[in-house]
Amino acid sequence: MKVLHCPDLVGGHAVQLARAERKIGLDSKLIVFRQNYFNYPADEVLLTEGSGVVRGELARWRLLWRALRYDVIHYNFGQTIMPSRMALYSNRAKAFPVWLRLIYQLYVRVFENFDLKILKWLGKVIVVTFQGDDARQGDYCREHFAITFAKEVDDDYYTNISDQIKRERIGAFDKYADRIYALNPDLLHVLPRRAVFLPYASVDLESWKPVSTDNCRPLVLHAPSHRQVKGTRYIEAAVRRLKDEGLNFDFVLVEGMSNDEARSYYEKADILIDQLLAGWYGGLALEFMALGKPVIAYIRQSDLKFIPETMRGDLPVIQAEPNTIYLVLKRCLMEKKERLALIGRKSRSFAERWHDPIFIADKMKREYMASKNIEGSRQV
Repeated sequence: MKVLHCPDLVGGHAVQLARAERKIGLDSKLIVFRQNYFNYPADEVLLTEGSGVVRGELARWRLLWRALRYDVIHYNFGQTIMPSRMALYSNRAKAFPVWLRLIYQLYVRVFENFDLKILKWLGKVIVVTFQGDDARQGDYCREHFAITFAKEVDDDYYTNISDQIKRERIGAFDKYADRIYALNPDLLHVLPRRAVFLPYASVDLESWKPVSTDNCRPLVLHAPSHRQVKGTRYIEAAVRRLKDEGLNFDFVLVEGMSNDEARSYYEKADILIDQLLAGWYGGLALEFMALGKPVIAYIRQSDLKFIPETMRGDLPVIQAEPNTIYLVLKRCLMEKKERLALIGRKSRSFAERWHDPIFIADKMKREYMASKNIEGSRQV
């Protein structure tokens, strides 16, 4: 079975899932349009930073042509191969002359979701994984969640237009996709009822082994990809307050590094403060769990109904909110080292049980095959 993962690279989930699928016998490949600064190793990157609009659009059509030779198309980050109206509101699009924007707008409106239609008609298995802001909508978050970064980010982070485009894109996937997954449980509030939670497969547990530290002073680490989203200001305020009180610890803020560059800092740290506003832990937290280290994050209790009950029972994340991070971090710093080491061991066990890429790839294989048997496939 030939599986194409595409077209975007957000986090390492698709990277490791494609690798794990190959290990269990699938012919899986991850092809993305562009690389990001985390530099996760996709199997193929089609465009460079300087690639122009024309080259980018040609790459779309070439990728669609190649997709016809696969049995399963697994879309990541809720994106299709064809352009989205979301691109019309990007800073890059706004720099175009008005006449060119109008032409591109017509082009997008004609061909948006065209790949879903043609691939469905050809009987391909269509799978989509939503990972975060590809589905998350500012209006829903602000209305339904007491704690959410939708209340912290700038006004242009979520807009009425972007929320509506996301709802329509979700509707298109609901119409054409055989399977719909979400890596963050809060997304299941806004995804179709048939969507299901899927744990991150982003860490190769053979490569990320537990690492112990011998720091004289505890080293606390925070690595925000977006400060407002991660709740960085609350963390920094708590750190300043604790240092003013005389607590003896170090704090490192890791930003703007590739995953490989940042890893050396992760291995030296004793505690990670992940994210305080999203309601779930991120891919970085999973890397720390694999290293056998404790993680602090905000877990939204109302979202836990979407994950397996046994996973809820195993969850080792130390719970903290913006108004409790000072007390939670203080308690962790005053804990005996053996207590933190115990949480670290539980974290590693949790990663092995729930985030093993091979286990998740095997689940995907079964579900790909079940969908293929139902739909059949036209050969191209």
